[in-house]
Amino acid sequence: MTTLYGIPNCDTVKKAQRWLNDNNVEFAFHDFRKDGLTQAQLEQWVAALGWEALLNKRSTSWRQLSDEVKNNIDEASAIREMLATPTLIKRPVLTTGEALHTGFKDSDYSALFS
Repeated sequence: MTTLYGIPNCDTVKKAQRWLNDNNVEFAFHDFRKDGLTQAQLEQWVAALGWEALLNKRSTSWRQLSDEVKNNIDEASAIREMLATPTLIKRPVLTTGEALHTGFKDSDYSALFS
């Protein structure tokens, strides 16, 4: 089962949803804020992609963190911060059962579903 993780008002998530719908890919949407994430789930993603790939340092949420947190970020603290503030996770995260992907580019999605 394909699942798209994100927040509904994110433009990139909307683009990914539109691409999936336009290409007849069935998927479930999981809202980070409303549905939450478990530490085990986030740790799996970090193991597969790396915490640096998941942590969105361009987000407003990142800019709002204290300099002390930002300057001392490591895997454990990144996981802790992403669990506390899911909008720190680069969006969307797509799981297909076989693949895990973050961000959206139509060429990447075309390759995943070809």
